[in-house]
Amino acid sequence: MEIRIQSLEQIHEAARQFVEAMGDNTVFAFYGKMGAGKTTFIKAVCEALGVTDVITSPTFAIVNEYRSDKGGELIYHFDFYRIKKLEEVYDMGYEDYFYSGALCFIEWPELVEELLPGDAVRVTIEVADDGTRTLSLEEFA
Repeated sequence: MEIRIQSLEQIHEAARQFVEAMGDNTVFAFYGKMGAGKTTFIKAVCEALGVTDVITSPTFAIVNEYRSDKGGELIYHFDFYRIKKLEEVYDMGYEDYFYSGALCFIEWPELVEELLPGDAVRVTIEVADDGTRTLSLEEFA
């Protein structure tokens, strides 16, 4: 599946489409270059899911936890950009998050790819020269 975002004004509609496409999946690995809009899109998705807390990048905390105001659904937002060794991820107890059944949105998953559940969904964000973003969703094979 692909979702196109022509401009920042369309991000909330794209987030709504993404939420509709999530199905029963819980772990989403977001791939894209620095500045592609991973954090901005995850923020829009969290808002579409009913999170009213301030949503920020977990770059320094590694993981932020949110709750949806629509049913209290638990959401974890990871940013593994600063991870130097997989031992750091083991030490934080990644299994408790990834296999909890809660939604997990992961930035920089390539740094922890071998730890991702087999049913994780790969979300690739590509930026065209005109600034248009294309999100592609596919399950890991």
